[in-house]
Amino acid sequence: MKGNASILLVDAGNTRIKFGWLRRGQNRRSPDTLALSHAELSQLPQWLAQLPSMPDAALGVCVASEAVATLIEHTLQPSITMHWLRSSAYAAGVMNLYDHPEQLGNDRWIALIGLGGHTRSAALLASFGTATTVDTLGPLSAAEHAPLSDLDEQTESRRFEGGLILPGPELMRQSLANGTAGLPYAQGASVAFPRNTHTAISSGIAAAQAGAVIRQWRYALDTLGVAPTVYCSGGGWPLVADEVEAALRRAQADNGLPPSAPHWLDAPVLDGLAALAGQTLP
Repeated sequence: MKGNASILLVDAGNTRIKFGWLRRGQNRRSPDTLALSHAELSQLPQWLAQLPSMPDAALGVCVASEAVATLIEHTLQPSITMHWLRSSAYAAGVMNLYDHPEQLGNDRWIALIGLGGHTRSAALLASFGTATTVDTLGPLSAAEHAPLSDLDEQTESRRFEGGLILPGPELMRQSLANGTAGLPYAQGASVAFPRNTHTAISSGIAAAQAGAVIRQWRYALDTLGVAPTVYCSGGGWPLVADEVEAALRRAQADNGLPPSAPHWLDAPVLDGLAALAGQTLP
């Protein structure tokens, strides 16, 4: 019966596809997730068969190629109907201030909606994937005492202020190795004064990533009048975590603020899809 059915959540990225699920009628997903490379998609049916209930519909975003989207659809057919979401000017209590809202990456948009379910405060989401994105979500501006679960499309509550896109840590590493004659594929820690080429590259990458995060943190503090809480996600986070955490502590101290470490989000896109499932799927 549909009341007992579940919904499959799909985040199809440039490198991996993440899957989650939630029961119909709920807006919080199960913590069970699956991550597959594009070439491993044949493993999906086995995972689906182990779920407490078989999904009858799927909701997702895709920033990979059309071929990947089509492959996912064919893998799910005929029992699971795939529904793809795209960026919009407004959804789930979040206003999109992009000049052309439809041009905002679908995954960034849905991740921001997922972020909104974790905090009422101003927040910054740094996602370290194939590309790194650093996006700012303003604080609740209306219905500030309403439960987060009660926010809907009729409540103007949050604003996506804008954000950065830059190459992710691994892409930076690969570009230096592939685009130069004398630089290696670096393996090394981030240190204050690198004294070999490997740590010079690793430290430079980490510093660039951390610099992007702190730039947006400072702009948010100046513009919104409150320091944003920093959230992070993505497979590249371990490569830059120490540098980002240290830079954030220094920025907080410089502004007389208590230290607050970044908060890890395993799958903010899946969180956003879960929040939208009830109002999107029949």
